[in-house]
Amino acid sequence: MLGKLSSTMQRYISVTSCRPDVLFKIHSTVGEALAEHRPVVALESTIITHGMPYPHNLSTAKEVEDIVRAEGVTPATVAVLEGKVHVGLSSDELDFLAHSKTTLKVSRRDIPYVISKGLSGGTTVSGTMFAAHKAGIPVFVTGGIGGVHRDGENTLDVSADLTELGRTPIAVVSAGVKSILDIGRTLEFLETQGVCVATYGESKSFPVFFSHKSGYTSPYNVLNAEEAAELIASTLSLGLQSGVLLAVPIPNEYAAAGQEIEDAIQAAVTEARLKGIRGRDVTPFILHRVNELTEGQSLQANIALIHNNARVGSHIARALAKHMHHPRGGCTSHKDENQGSKPKTIVVGGVNVDFIAKGTSKKLLFGQTNQGSVCQSFGGVGRNIADCLSRLGQKNQFISAIGADSHSDAVLNYCKHMDMCAVARLKGQRTATYCAVITESGELSLGLGDMDIHQEIKKQYVLQYEDQLSTASLVVLDGNIPVSTIDYICSLAKKHSVPVWYEPTDTDKACKPFVSESWKALSFTSPNLAELCTINQTLCLPTPQVLPSSLEDMLECAAALSRPLLEHLHCVVVTLGALGVLVCGEHEDGTVSMRPQKHKRKGRLCAVYYPALSVRSEETVNVSGAGDSLAGAMITGILQGKDTDTCVRMGLLAARLSLFSPHPVPPSLTTDAILPDRVHPQPWPKPTYMWMES
Repeated sequence: MLGKLSSTMQRYISVTSCRPDVLFKIHSTVGEALAEHRPVVALESTIITHGMPYPHNLSTAKEVEDIVRAEGVTPATVAVLEGKVHVGLSSDELDFLAHSKTTLKVSRRDIPYVISKGLSGGTTVSGTMFAAHKAGIPVFVTGGIGGVHRDGENTLDVSADLTELGRTPIAVVSAGVKSILDIGRTLEFLETQGVCVATYGESKSFPVFFSHKSGYTSPYNVLNAEEAAELIASTLSLGLQSGVLLAVPIPNEYAAAGQEIEDAIQAAVTEARLKGIRGRDVTPFILHRVNELTEGQSLQANIALIHNNARVGSHIARALAKHMHHPRGGCTSHKDENQGSKPKTIVVGGVNVDFIAKGTSKKLLFGQTNQGSVCQSFGGVGRNIADCLSRLGQKNQFISAIGADSHSDAVLNYCKHMDMCAVARLKGQRTATYCAVITESGELSLGLGDMDIHQEIKKQYVLQYEDQLSTASLVVLDGNIPVSTIDYICSLAKKHSVPVWYEPTDTDKACKPFVSESWKALSFTSPNLAELCTINQTLCLPTPQVLPSSLEDMLECAAALSRPLLEHLHCVVVTLGALGVLVCGEHEDGTVSMRPQKHKRKGRLCAVYYPALSVRSEETVNVSGAGDSLAGAMITGILQGKDTDTCVRMGLLAARLSLFSPHPVPPSLTTDAILPDRVHPQPWPKPTYMWMES
């Protein structure tokens, strides 16, 4: 079959690391660089499959990658291999592309077909731009882009590269466009598409591959990598959905032969027309003929300009990475240098902008204006837990989605202490907002939420973080994300033995992992009693018609409802609000074991009840983040290897701090603020121990 790997070529491809149903694969080196906010440059692969003869194609591809690495940047060559889009290739995969005679030329339009048929191919500029943007890579280096073909006003032969630049926010570093094209109409078309075009260097002259001068000028120029990075960052920060074209002139020492090459190009153009060669076959034919006519000079010049573009693109990517971590940039990260290179925890969930309206009277009267105060804060269950982990020194990566609106600007500004670089900023979407009306004592009276954007945290988006998810110490999911995303992450976690903590969020969303077998991949869940009932109902298990009101009955009910979940889960943490928390799981050393374990349960099951710390009602500012702070602090304790008592007490102290703050996760939250023995030196309320039926 066309494009399939032959048996002799199978040795070049390593696909065992990919799940069969994953269509988008990011190489581990690229994934790690993106996770750590190090610069990455995307590279196309049609230059390997269709642009140069063997062995020049392979040597050039490897030289370009080496140049990028030498500049302190990670190369990410893009290709489609056996129906999977790969961002970043191994040496063997580059070898396969260079040797293969049956690989396709894959533009954006071809990607669905090539994937559906399980074929392989080199990605063009438009195909590479699409993949790079999906992976979160903002800089792409190529030789030259396509454009409007001569007589294009009649044939409508316009390269997909131009329309892709008009709809994909990525910076393309190239040597301008090929002189076989209609340069003037190409620049006009780019203007119509809203693409910012700038020449790199002191001149505005628009280069054409082998020559500095095309007779046309760019609208702008940037003097150096720093100015280019400023331009790209401005584009990204504005949320524009169009790209930037940076035209880099060929090095001077090779430009001298430009006239001879241009003469050969005109001869090849005439020959192609006489032979009736059209469409996508024109460029490969002309490049081949020009190389023959110039006795290899054009190939050497071509390689030189690609090498030069790689250096320039790497400098720009490096400058952009620094810029985007500056307070003016759009992506900020808090990094603990004492921790490992990979995030220990991945949190996938929602971000909200919260508006908390608190009444000043004990009873709120509906239908009329009540006296009170209104404040803005930043919430969302996933964001709260990631915030808590960050403030407690736990390196984590937060995956979510926000709109491209004023609320998203406020979110990113507030969350500078967090790793927000995996948070998608979506044009045309509204950042989630939540309005809570609470009583004087802090209890919720009414809540309204605009949460549609949480459904955009789709499996297709999360796929690009597969490597990070597969190697995490813990993955935290909140119930706001789609069921399909939960199913995918649970399947991945089960395959790689990664523990998962599920925070149900509310009674409507508590059931999401439990509508399928996904729940069996969970290690922890932290429902309240109502959410626990919903979970059991979803599993067709008996549940009480009315929730108990006395503490003793609540504990017995919570233990009974937790029992069937412990057939697969390691630990169930039942939150009881102002009454405290019940921890259910395997008995170990006189308490419940909270350390994730790969082996099947051996000991008896038990439950331990921890009373909440006393808080006066007049001290309570709001209760919206107490449960999330409890979960975040308990997770921190687990990751630090603390014993169960310490983990729970850290959680209870964090929850109490949250009650005192207008913010769901208090800015005052630190590791020192929740050390049980230091903060609460008096004897702790004694936990109540109870066995669970086997």
